[in-house]
Amino acid sequence: MTCVSAAPVGIRRRTAVIINKLRDAGCVFAEDEARLLTRAARDEADLAAMVERRVAGVPLEQVLGWAEFCGLRIAVEPGVFVPRRRTEFLVRKAIGLAPPNAVVVDLCCGSGAIGAALAAAVEQVELHAVDIDPAAVRCARRNVSAAGGHGYVGDLDEPLPSALRGRVDLLVANVPYVPTEEVGLLPPEARVHEPRGALDGGADGLDVLRRVAVAAPRWLAPDGHLLIETSERQAPRAVEAFAGNGLIPRVASSDELNATVVIAAMPAVRGE
Repeated sequence: MTCVSAAPVGIRRRTAVIINKLRDAGCVFAEDEARLLTRAARDEADLAAMVERRVAGVPLEQVLGWAEFCGLRIAVEPGVFVPRRRTEFLVRKAIGLAPPNAVVVDLCCGSGAIGAALAAAVEQVELHAVDIDPAAVRCARRNVSAAGGHGYVGDLDEPLPSALRGRVDLLVANVPYVPTEEVGLLPPEARVHEPRGALDGGADGLDVLRRVAVAAPRWLAPDGHLLIETSERQAPRAVEAFAGNGLIPRVASSDELNATVVIAAMPAVRGE
């Protein structure tokens, strides 16, 4: 006769309870989330607190303290924008355009996920990350420090060192691009637990994008590139904004990730 110890049975029961709680709260991947929460918890009390936060609608990544992005574990604090998997498409495109010893600026950096992913994939990157939210920059500094990256608090390019003007090979930006009237339609995880400033892009969703289009030529090196995530329907107007500021734009998209990125090149000779 084989005896089954009480501990595994108790663990299975506890896990089943957690899964049911998560399912009842609307978590589609309840089994996976239960496993991640259980592994991350320091003890039973910590696990219970984490489950309750998740059930209350806090994004899983903020509960865990990290998000998986481009194969990396990116630190994410409560109240900081959570990097989306679709943004990995922007990273892929940027990697393909990165020259040796690339100078990279990550505007509206949030947790610094894009910059950290580029630094991990491209050798000898000089990395600068900027966000207007101090909590986001605190996260970004944690995530880019291993690559020697710098984090700045400020409005778009305002805090960047003037020595970077005309030297930036890749300017990447996941700007807010949700139209104001559509913010209320976002899932509660986003509209309640992430900064509105990281989501709301103004009346047509392109207010911040247009400001980046104006600023980019000051910083881009000849043949440098600006890459911005947007939506498919907004892409034509984004192209107009970039072209109107002397850049050469094109649109790239991924059906797999439901992602659209506008890529704008700085002419090799200014004024072309």
